[in-house]
Amino acid sequence: MVHINTIGFTRKPARKFFELLRESGANKLIDVRLNNQSQLAGFAKRDDLEFFTRELCGMDYLHRTDLAPDQALRTAYRKENCGWDEYQNRYLDLLHDRNIADTLSPELVDNAVLLCSEDQPHHCHRRLLAEYLADNWDDVTINHLS
Repeated sequence: MVHINTIGFTRKPARKFFELLRESGANKLIDVRLNNQSQLAGFAKRDDLEFFTRELCGMDYLHRTDLAPDQALRTAYRKENCGWDEYQNRYLDLLHDRNIADTLSPELVDNAVLLCSEDQPHHCHRRLLAEYLADNWDDVTINHLS
């Protein structure tokens, strides 16, 4: 069985965010954002996040841009040139084109937390990624930390 958690960092104080990570029992945080060094990310900037997850949660940190939407798709969605349905379809096509289900190891994401910025998973690529993996692999469970 592969167990995948997801989390977003916006609208969460650092205390709540790291408590959720610790309570999940996961052993790694996989950052699935394309850009993870923005000043707007606060405690979730790459170097800070890597330090905090290791020191506060005893978790490894990985940044996997191949699991993120590309810049063109992000821009189209942000500028409202495409709605959620189109974004979702284009992101899933991107995962398919990148052959993620075959090249990403289930062992890598088992007992991990997929991270992006969105507070809730409803309109977030981390949920789409987790569901894509569940659709392509056997015996996957998904838990959204919030």
